[in-house]
Amino acid sequence: MKPFLILLAQVALLGSALASSQPNILFILADDCTHNDLPVYGGKNAKTPNIDTLASQGLTFNRAYVSEAMCQPCRAELYTGQFPMRNGCAWNHSASRPGTTSLPQHLGALGYRVGLAGKSHVLPETSYPFENVPGFDPNCVRNPTQAHDLEGTKEFISRKKDQPFCLVVALVEPHVPWVMGDASQYPPRKIQLPPNIADTPKTREDFGRYLAEITYMDGQVGQILDVLKESGLEEETLVIFSSEQGSQFPGNKWTNWDTGLHTAFIARWPGKVAVGKRTDAIVQFADVVPTFIELAGGNPKDPAAAFDGSSFAPVLRGEKDSHRQYAYGVHNNIPEGSAYPIRTVSDGEYRYIRNLTPDEIYIEKHVMGIQNKGALNNPYWPTWMANTWDNPETYRLVKRYMSRPAEELYHTASDPYEMSNLAADPKHAATHERLTKELDRWLAEQGDPGAKQDTHEAHQAAKRGEHLYFPKP
Repeated sequence: MKPFLILLAQVALLGSALASSQPNILFILADDCTHNDLPVYGGKNAKTPNIDTLASQGLTFNRAYVSEAMCQPCRAELYTGQFPMRNGCAWNHSASRPGTTSLPQHLGALGYRVGLAGKSHVLPETSYPFENVPGFDPNCVRNPTQAHDLEGTKEFISRKKDQPFCLVVALVEPHVPWVMGDASQYPPRKIQLPPNIADTPKTREDFGRYLAEITYMDGQVGQILDVLKESGLEEETLVIFSSEQGSQFPGNKWTNWDTGLHTAFIARWPGKVAVGKRTDAIVQFADVVPTFIELAGGNPKDPAAAFDGSSFAPVLRGEKDSHRQYAYGVHNNIPEGSAYPIRTVSDGEYRYIRNLTPDEIYIEKHVMGIQNKGALNNPYWPTWMANTWDNPETYRLVKRYMSRPAEELYHTASDPYEMSNLAADPKHAATHERLTKELDRWLAEQGDPGAKQDTHEAHQAAKRGEHLYFPKP
């Protein structure tokens, strides 16, 4: 055989060997689901038999985080492996830098088909060239949610069994409006409200509708996993479920509290990932793409990719029980309300939060404002306000939400809803100093412009792809 033909044969054999060792990847993403409203994270109300079963079959991450508790920035982080200041999507309804690369390019270069079904919510399209997989509603504010159809998912998974696939199924539940599922399963009087949610009759009613959407979403998870099983590829597929950021109830989404940034994260990979185990390894959405690249046989440390995240594949394989030392978070409130920039760092046990403009009040239009031709977007909020005059606990929750100190420090491990601020407690001075210095270090590394970033001008520039104040990539 001629040397050139021998070389071609060797390349073909190498490619075949690589493909046979590459896992398929199925990533199921909920929308606006507070992690500890799920039973697997201690939730006391929701019924989620499919997610519970998935957790029993795989590895549950106790300390997984997004870096910004808003739909678009956290998805940009997930798909790029970069934090908001790096990829440029540091506000909701904005865009990443032109030239940003993401999951389709990274895994496509390794021979994968990369598709997305459901909600996209990332821009520009050239940076996120997913194959569009039909069947799930891409519109998170439709009332009701469009009926889903599994045929597109079936076709994508089974199309070429000799080529690995990566499929993201991005569901739109339990994002508002809470209109799907059977709310009668959750009688308002029987609901156990979390301590960061004010107890009013309207809140209980709406929380029940939110729980019904969680159960509806759980049913979709079960159906998607059934499709995978029927394809015959279940044993060769890494499945990950994540809840995205917290719900739209005050104190969760659009905040840097743990109930905003902490995400559910469950991984199942038969024969590779431990069954029915939990890990305290700290991971962030920025770590997902590097992990997938390593599992696919690529180089997650390629400097050209400029990842902020790093691969936690050794945690998945049970070779390590730790990953990051810290998880980081930011919040830029425009265009969701008036400017209110926030920054945070957590070591998984303690969380430090810095409010950059503490003299301002926090306003979030979707929770507190009037939307949809004069209708209240969240009718329960006025009941919180009306209840403050004779209910000290409701007043405390409203004040906590709207008026915040310059610094907050919480022992999240014992205070998961972060209701007791320890920032001024001398017993925690050493922890305060350590986390303050780490946040300063990370912000300098990221080139964070601070409060200047949370302006109308900066957001409008980002929509045009002009990213003011940002460091060069």
